[in-house]
Amino acid sequence: MASWDIFCSVVDNYGDIGVTWRLARQLAAEHGQAVRLWVDEPQAFARICPRADPAAHVQCLDGVEVRAWGRPWAPVAAADVVIEAFACELPEAHRQAMRERKRPSLWLNLEYLSAEEWIGSCHALPSLQACGLSKYFFFPGFREPSGGLLREAGLLERRRRFQASVSAQDEFLASLGVRRKVGERLISLFAYENPALPGWLEQLRDARQPSLLLVPEGRVLADVADWLRVATLAVGDVHVRDALRVQVLPFMAQDDYDRLLWCCDLNAVRGEDSFVRAQWAGRPLLWHIYRQEEEAHLAKLEAFLELYCAGLPADLAENLRTFWLAWNAGGGLAGAWEGLERQLPEWRREAQRWADEQGMRPDLAARLVQFYADWL
Repeated sequence: MASWDIFCSVVDNYGDIGVTWRLARQLAAEHGQAVRLWVDEPQAFARICPRADPAAHVQCLDGVEVRAWGRPWAPVAAADVVIEAFACELPEAHRQAMRERKRPSLWLNLEYLSAEEWIGSCHALPSLQACGLSKYFFFPGFREPSGGLLREAGLLERRRRFQASVSAQDEFLASLGVRRKVGERLISLFAYENPALPGWLEQLRDARQPSLLLVPEGRVLADVADWLRVATLAVGDVHVRDALRVQVLPFMAQDDYDRLLWCCDLNAVRGEDSFVRAQWAGRPLLWHIYRQEEEAHLAKLEAFLELYCAGLPADLAENLRTFWLAWNAGGGLAGAWEGLERQLPEWRREAQRWADEQGMRPDLAARLVQFYADWL
């Protein structure tokens, strides 16, 4: 059994802590590793893990030792493997502790997920640092070579069983205060602020098939309130506009969010963590990518679309691409949804195929453990 330190600096959303918490849990539960997760924003962690005490300096949850990453840093012995998630800067004293071990720590920088081809030439390469240690860059990805995707053992089997049981879905939705009506399409919306949203909501409002839009607490809620012409929205609020019913849900723990994705016919997601989980749901998805300076995010979006659409029928690929690009550009949705809406059944089959294909690849946690074993 190896010891692991995972450092997470929460920037402005929950994707960083979402990824690192899933990884820490999986390393402990499935690989028997001793894991410490260092978090600089305990309040953010408590949002995705309601059992957590945001005031605790040290707590053990799901076999993981969760520690508050305080400043100034209180020195501790370094672990066998030290992961800095998404290029967060390790404390200088901890870098020194890594170097002074009898066998220096393996230092990994866990990069952001990307479908871009260039990551294959950089994945797992070392970079000698000023302190004398080499840092290895580990890139999660959808193709080889890469670090793969986070996926717990048995995840797809659990998802299939849940989706095959209407009663299990209804029971879960009822726990959130949701009652699905006959013939109603379920859509989840977890996104950043988006000026394209009103155009889509208008099309859902005017559609032949009724939709229930489930909106967990988050940044997009203000845009939804503006479209509904209400001052504020709170958990439990329900508003009806013709064929569209909107219901606000609480921010939920990760496992509950997975089940929400599994229930829905379409999932609009954002960032990295919810993006991957929506793919494992095997349902149509709409990705709102995190915007970067100089439009650098568009290359990542295009790279994923190229890969995701490669196996799709040409008309579905074209409609999907048009809608995704318009959604991320903040407008121009006129006519883009109608064609895609008609293809939702076909898209569902393709989404399941995609999840199955990605599910055949080794997962991120397993690759990290193997990388350490090979490095020894």
